[in-house]
Amino acid sequence: MAHAGGTLASGPSLLVATHVERCATCRAAMRGFEDVGAQLMLDGSGLGLAPDALSATLARIEAPLAPAVAPVVTRRPPLPGTLDWPRSMRHCEISRWRLLGPGMRWSRVRLPYDRSANVFLLRIAAGSCLPPHTHGGEELTQVLFGAFDDGRAVFGPGDFDATDSTIRHQPVVQASSECICLASVDGRLVHDSRVARWLGALIGI
Repeated sequence: MAHAGGTLASGPSLLVATHVERCATCRAAMRGFEDVGAQLMLDGSGLGLAPDALSATLARIEAPLAPAVAPVVTRRPPLPGTLDWPRSMRHCEISRWRLLGPGMRWSRVRLPYDRSANVFLLRIAAGSCLPPHTHGGEELTQVLFGAFDDGRAVFGPGDFDATDSTIRHQPVVQASSECICLASVDGRLVHDSRVARWLGALIGI
């Protein structure tokens, strides 16, 4: 509902948008929220227009077009097989894959309209696992490829997960293939291991 209303923070909003691309059920739910918002706007008393509103609008329509600007091509790290990046991430800057630990790589995702959003990608090898941890705030995860099991459920391609400080888990990637996830973290992950805490602080998660 917050995403449909435009009030969700930038990082979580990107995660929800990425999920909605692949989930027909959530797309329908979001359209329902948008319809309710549109109806509320129609039912409201509305605001009066400025006396020069019409002339200002016509002036903008008749103004000469600005010169075309060539689109900026953003380099992106490769994905396995024929997997393509979600449309909702087309405006993002995505760094190269960087080594995080044995069988683990990560990539920073930058949102041009909110550089402070803590969003990143994790790429974990088949059969590998993340260190056990809980969360200092909310963590949203969208599975792009592969699957993992954290003891609560198995999350596969297109699945969405939300955790917070009440959840302690250790995601284990299924043995069939590697797993790539998009994550938005509010605060930091709270790792059991001192080494994992050091690595998390190093990359900002």
